[in-house]
Amino acid sequence: MHLRRRTLLGFGAAALACGRARAEPQALMLAIARDIQGALDPTTRLSSLEANILRAVCPGLIAFRPGSFAWQPMLANSIHLESPTAIAFELRPELTFQEGFGPLTAEDVKFSFERFRTPGPDGKLPTYAADWAALDHVEVSGPQTGRILLKWPAPMLWTTVLPDASGCIVSRRALEQGAYRTDRQPVRVIGAGPYRFASWLPNRAVVLEANPDWPSEKPAFPRLVLRPVRDTRTAELALGANEIQFAGIDPQDLAAVGKSPSTRAEKHDSINMVWLGMNVAAKPLDDIRVRQAIRAAIDVEEVIEGGWGGTVSRANAAIAPGLLGYWPDAPARPRDLAAAKRLLGQANAGSLRLRLTLLNEPAYQNAAAVIQAELAEAAIQLDLDVRDAGAFWSAGSDEALQLALQRFGGKADPAFNLQWFTAAEIGEWNWQRWRDPAFDLLLHEAASIDDDAVRARLTIEAQSRMDAAAAFVWLTHEVHAYAYRDWLRPAVCPNGDDMSLDLFARA
Repeated sequence: MHLRRRTLLGFGAAALACGRARAEPQALMLAIARDIQGALDPTTRLSSLEANILRAVCPGLIAFRPGSFAWQPMLANSIHLESPTAIAFELRPELTFQEGFGPLTAEDVKFSFERFRTPGPDGKLPTYAADWAALDHVEVSGPQTGRILLKWPAPMLWTTVLPDASGCIVSRRALEQGAYRTDRQPVRVIGAGPYRFASWLPNRAVVLEANPDWPSEKPAFPRLVLRPVRDTRTAELALGANEIQFAGIDPQDLAAVGKSPSTRAEKHDSINMVWLGMNVAAKPLDDIRVRQAIRAAIDVEEVIEGGWGGTVSRANAAIAPGLLGYWPDAPARPRDLAAAKRLLGQANAGSLRLRLTLLNEPAYQNAAAVIQAELAEAAIQLDLDVRDAGAFWSAGSDEALQLALQRFGGKADPAFNLQWFTAAEIGEWNWQRWRDPAFDLLLHEAASIDDDAVRARLTIEAQSRMDAAAAFVWLTHEVHAYAYRDWLRPAVCPNGDDMSLDLFARA
């Protein structure tokens, strides 16, 4: 295996920083693909990595069952649907916030949920405000009892909000004192969960320690050390040397890694979305014929072969197979170079030069190289703007962004997966700057009724409108491959991104 010297040196620094923890048999070392980015705040967290930490430290009323999107009570002693628009809850009476921030109360639940609907100083709602779009208010009826009152039925609350990071309960007093921010040192994340946030050494390790005040069964591992290892080959070597005990690996290496002594390797089909997005507000991409030409010039099968080496299946729309709202008849367009040239001629857009922004990761770089070669055959010169994670994930605010190779983590509900493409997300997650009121209305309707058949029909219609816009070239829903020591029992959710860190156990 060929490893860059800088990558090995970076991993060595992480190993040195965590040397004491490595020697402790009760500490579990997990590789993470990148360091934490942005705030460890449920309303503005970046992605599943931050969400995994939040759910272990600041869980919500309910939590995912091991390896499932089914839920079980967590901070709630009881919780039930009183009516389609009212959820009653009672908290467990013995719960307290860490670091002396007092007992957990229904007022904390009210604060944690209602802040998703509260604009910030800039007048904008938080990043994940759409998760709680149905919320009217939380009614507190006692120190540990209350009701979540909704403006309309919201079935996705039970699968993608309440048990996930947007359902995490935070301490108002801790937040007002600067907790949950990563731009201050030391970082403080205050919750009432089974783990406490012990420390963060940027680019080296995030350390979680078992919460001594957690009243239920203690986590199997008193200490978790999450170590950024961006290169999967480096992670595989570290796993073989027992420097780490769990890591995501390259699916192409699954068989080889699985043969290593005392190691298990497995693959999960994903429900994520990977696509080439086009900014419809930027010239010449504001002309639908140019977007259609780019789509016609790309051979999706070649792109995913080049990027993922045949380990993933092709995607033809946003919603993955097996999810409510999957569109089995979505167009699987073959490459049509003649049509691409004809459309460019109709748009008077010959000899274009465009910029594709992408993550500095091998799969995306390889996929981008294939796209670059294919567009060149249509007389479109493509410059590759390769960025590390921090610079890449801030690209959506740039109005001059042209093309982007994007990836979003999927959840169990289609309304969650599609909410990022609404007009409200322009400048945040809707990097295409695509605006379609009919799409927004379809999505709102699909999120606010309980009839699954109707929800599926509306979701497919919404995806059809995305297809008509020609602003998206869907590539794959990915797969996830993991390797771990044979004495470990991981707790990975079915989407492959979300993990219940507190439920990792000894096999």
